[in-house]
Amino acid sequence: MTDTDTVIATPSDSDEPARLPIPDTGHARLSDRTLVRVSGPGTRAFLQGQFSQHLDEVTPNHAPRAAAANPKGRAYALTRLARDGEDVLMVLPKALLEATQAQLDKYLRLFRGTTMTPLANAQVWGLVGMDAAAQIAGATPAALGMPADAQPLDSGLLIRVEDDDRGIVRFEFWQTGDTAPDLTGTPELSVADWQARDIAAGVPQLDTHSWEAYVPQMLNWHHLGGVHFKKGCYTGQEVIARMHFLGQLKKSLYRFSCPGGVRTGSRVLAGNQAVGEVVTAVTYTDGSSELLAVVRHDAAGQPLTVEGQPLMPRPLPYPVPEREGPANADT
Repeated sequence: MTDTDTVIATPSDSDEPARLPIPDTGHARLSDRTLVRVSGPGTRAFLQGQFSQHLDEVTPNHAPRAAAANPKGRAYALTRLARDGEDVLMVLPKALLEATQAQLDKYLRLFRGTTMTPLANAQVWGLVGMDAAAQIAGATPAALGMPADAQPLDSGLLIRVEDDDRGIVRFEFWQTGDTAPDLTGTPELSVADWQARDIAAGVPQLDTHSWEAYVPQMLNWHHLGGVHFKKGCYTGQEVIARMHFLGQLKKSLYRFSCPGGVRTGSRVLAGNQAVGEVVTAVTYTDGSSELLAVVRHDAAGQPLTVEGQPLMPRPLPYPVPEREGPANADT
């Protein structure tokens, strides 16, 4: 087993809490994630047939989110696709790397000469605030104005990701070489700090509890630009498209706070009835937590609890119109 195959705890299972007050600037080495390179003559056909993103949208200056699903439309990978020459890079959680590779290998073997390889010396960095991004880019990355905008650099790829709920800008830097960027001018953050900012931005991450449990729309992935509804067929596409075009989405991702710690996979209860599950959670230094949970729309307005604790609704920084409009609002 190589170091890229090592299974580690997801951020929500980490003993290290996220700090309060919430940092407005800094950098985090996202040691829970692995960069994977897909290369070879079948790269486009392979990825086009397995991921919810159209490969025509993946360019040197645009790195959109994507999902891979099983034939029932249940997501086993939430990722981002980025162009690196003729190759495509994606990021995966280390805890699910082996299982995700095993799923994709079923289809990859049909494309002779095409490989999918974890990059042992690559790193993923989370950057909070413009100063950290400017330190890597050498200047303020003015061209990166929207999530998924990308800027190729000699040492890797700088990608704009979603702002948090306070409007603080965020980036990821995908370091593809051996040399780590010089970020000594910005504060060091933890994986949990970054995970807290992802939750505040409404961005979920799969772990062993949520793997193959949800259609991407239940995770709000289409509202994060991760589902292209006009591309051709891919594994799980029929279920994903039917849910979209027929307005069949009955539950989706909500953000909550909680007075105590919460573990992923815990049931969300309305009274004694289970109405959802925790997908992503992080604990703060004061013992409280924030989380993203998939909850039934018809139960979301009721008093909810998890692990015996009350849940307080928190806003997401993007609209989810299918919760509030008519049944076909998702079309």
